[in-house]
Amino acid sequence: MADIATESTVAKRLREMLNEEKWTRATLGAYSISNLKELDALFHEASGLKVLDEVRDVCDEHLGHSKNSIIALYLSGVIALARQQIDDSNMVSLINIFVDNKKWQIVEFICERILEFGENRYALQKLAECYQSEDRDNDMYTVWERLIRIDYEEADIVKFLAEKAEKDGRTDDAREYYRKALHRYIGKGLFTNVKEIWNKLLEYCPDDIDFFLHVQRKIAKQISEDKAAGLLFDLYKHYKSIESWDIAIDILKVVISYDEKNPLPRKEIVECYRGKFAGHSNLEEYIRVSNLSQSYRSLSEAIGEFEKHIAFDVGNFVYHRTWNIGRIADIRSDEITVDFAKNRGHVMGLKMAIDSLITLSRDHIWVLKAVWSKEKLHDKVVSDHAWVLKTVIKSFDNCADLKKIKAELVPSILTDREWTGWSSKARKVLKEDPLFGNAKDDINSFIVRDRTLSFDEKTYNHFKAETNFFARVSCMRDFMEKGDPDSDYFAEMLAFFTGFTRMTSQINEYVVSAYLLLKEIATKYPHLKANLSISLQFGDIFNDIDDVVAIYDGIRDTELRRYFLQHIRNFVPEWPDVYARILPYSLSQAMLEILAANGHIEKLKAMVLSIVENYRDHREAFVWVVKNLWGEVWVKELGLSYEKIVITMLHILDISFKEIENHRDTTENRKINKQIHNLLFKENALTDFLAGSDHDTIERVYMLLTDIKDLDPAIKIQMKKYVIDRFPDFKFSGEEEKTVVSRGLIVTTEKYSEKQKLLQEIMEVDVPANQREIAFALSLGDLRENAEYKAAREKQDELNTKVGKLKNEIERAQIFDKSTISTSKVTFGTMVTLKNELIDTEERYTILGPWESDPANNIISYLSPLGKKLINHKVGERVAFVIHERKFQYSVLKIEAAQL
Repeated sequence: MADIATESTVAKRLREMLNEEKWTRATLGAYSISNLKELDALFHEASGLKVLDEVRDVCDEHLGHSKNSIIALYLSGVIALARQQIDDSNMVSLINIFVDNKKWQIVEFICERILEFGENRYALQKLAECYQSEDRDNDMYTVWERLIRIDYEEADIVKFLAEKAEKDGRTDDAREYYRKALHRYIGKGLFTNVKEIWNKLLEYCPDDIDFFLHVQRKIAKQISEDKAAGLLFDLYKHYKSIESWDIAIDILKVVISYDEKNPLPRKEIVECYRGKFAGHSNLEEYIRVSNLSQSYRSLSEAIGEFEKHIAFDVGNFVYHRTWNIGRIADIRSDEITVDFAKNRGHVMGLKMAIDSLITLSRDHIWVLKAVWSKEKLHDKVVSDHAWVLKTVIKSFDNCADLKKIKAELVPSILTDREWTGWSSKARKVLKEDPLFGNAKDDINSFIVRDRTLSFDEKTYNHFKAETNFFARVSCMRDFMEKGDPDSDYFAEMLAFFTGFTRMTSQINEYVVSAYLLLKEIATKYPHLKANLSISLQFGDIFNDIDDVVAIYDGIRDTELRRYFLQHIRNFVPEWPDVYARILPYSLSQAMLEILAANGHIEKLKAMVLSIVENYRDHREAFVWVVKNLWGEVWVKELGLSYEKIVITMLHILDISFKEIENHRDTTENRKINKQIHNLLFKENALTDFLAGSDHDTIERVYMLLTDIKDLDPAIKIQMKKYVIDRFPDFKFSGEEEKTVVSRGLIVTTEKYSEKQKLLQEIMEVDVPANQREIAFALSLGDLRENAEYKAAREKQDELNTKVGKLKNEIERAQIFDKSTISTSKVTFGTMVTLKNELIDTEERYTILGPWESDPANNIISYLSPLGKKLINHKVGERVAFVIHERKFQYSVLKIEAAQL
């Protein structure tokens, strides 16, 4: 109980009012709107004096023993509304008291007061009842329109609004209301209502086939397939009546998938095929051989066989894996004649043709490649992205991804370079053009639609095709930016996220992200707050998080991460400690500045020390500290040795190379490797450090550098040259003159670069081209006799062998430092003049490596049989040896440095 002696004057006055209400037992009839306005004045006075908490406590205490106190219910309820609290039970109780007593004017006042703070489902419902009781129909309809925007389950009122719009002649509004009502009745499982509105929409928009097909899938899933099939049959009748055979057949196929044994669809689909292929020369024969009209044959199988046969008609194009594109010239009895480019008049049995030929439409991309000139097709592809996308996608059962599209265009029409720019524009067309959509179960595949989709429908379909939670978040944001938040598409997308906020038994990144997204939506669309079911407070959610760093890392959306950090700061008392834990993973300059601005420098110091000491676990954070914080005064106060920092960077570089080689977290390690590489060698951190170091430090750092196996040998040579140029008398401990490294082979810089470019060309040009050849060969089917596939696989094996050999050689290569050439004896990089004592002639050889070897020009490898015998000999020495049973005897006349 509050301490009455220290209460504010407002609280004391409130107690007096409550006591008067209690002891006089004021009747409801005595209450008026003026009384409630007086309570509002008290509320505003308390708010101005910042004593609302006192007022609320007094009201709550009073309600404990006088639950129907009008004063306490009203003031407590208004305070809760002003603070945007979820609990509106006091206001609901208050409204019910006055509704039960038919005090409609007061009910209206209270409802309007509630709605001043935002849309409220219960207040709108009761306000509509007020207007209805007073025969204020127009006001009632206006409130209903507001109500259905926040109550996605309300169906009857939506239907009433549809009927009102219909009566008023507002056809477009009526259609939209009926659509909303249909979705909501499906959700409630009320098939009688569903059927009524389905038939109503058949009158209004029978041609909106995508809408009806979308809705029937919901009916099949949430009510029953039988019910969906019955409604589809009504839709089918419309398309049959206007002889839209393709759509009529598609509808029947869906009906058949639900109930194949029903004899009626069999009869109807035969009639549709007769309508569609009325001019086909072999129509009746194909109906007969496929047993399409025979009840003993599986209807699905019969349809498949019929459609395979019917595609064969005079003038149609076909594809053969050996003879490529051809055109059917004649069909007689069981024989078919096809004109191929290199095999005109080819005759084959109809059964063999059906098994070995693929029928193609006239606008199939393969046909266009065959009949159009390359220049014409190239110009069309470059100038009309939408046309070529539609052409390629429709060529492959109206479903293709960008990989497939590229395989059809590169290199036959576009070059790899042209594809780069072309594909960027193509992606934009696929995203924005309403004629394109995503395949139902594959976000990366696209389809072409027969009619344009609204932005809402297109985004919704994209959302449904996505399987990644955060990709769906992105779709939701697109919808929020350009779509209609009052649509049923938005409601279905919203339901996906609200479902996560109910999964509070184990808080994970999806629960947190859904909660944050719903709060974001509530901020943008305040009228939806009542429908978002955000019952939890962030503090409660945070208290149930086991690992805040894992949650942060799991939130794969920049805006939600920012919102998460903002909520931590606003609602978590120990937020500085939480920020310090997250910062090594977020690497956020904004978080760092917030901690510093709030005086938490010691926490930042402790964080930096932890990162430096545990750099193996915080490699990316370590790089971030060195790049962004090393110059900060508070970091310098830690007294960290820069030598230790440099040595640690070299160690991280070595670790990342090894993990890349072992295919462990390759992407992350490549990123860290590149950052360290840039810091040390491009931003000159290493040379700047060495410039001010003593002999022992330089030697220690240089040895660490040379021990990094996969570091570019050119960098090692460059660093050695830097040390020698700066300190000419510097001696590298333990390094003796070498002719051959212990592993690998010595190469010149020029040859090393040449081999790297060759590997790059194979990986970026030859391998992708071979992959396209394999993909094309696979599309031909029947790999057993597929010559194209076998040839492509042989080429793949050849490329793999070449790549493996090149990679191994490049890995083993050690770039030769020209500055180390010594003419004291025969070594790599020298030119030696010999006297052949067996025939008394002079011979001159340049000693290089296997990559540079050119025996015709007397350039030999130090690994060749002759090279091995000459290595390490000095001027004046004689050497005799036998190679392949042939005797050699030389004396060394002169050793010079070769021109490299």
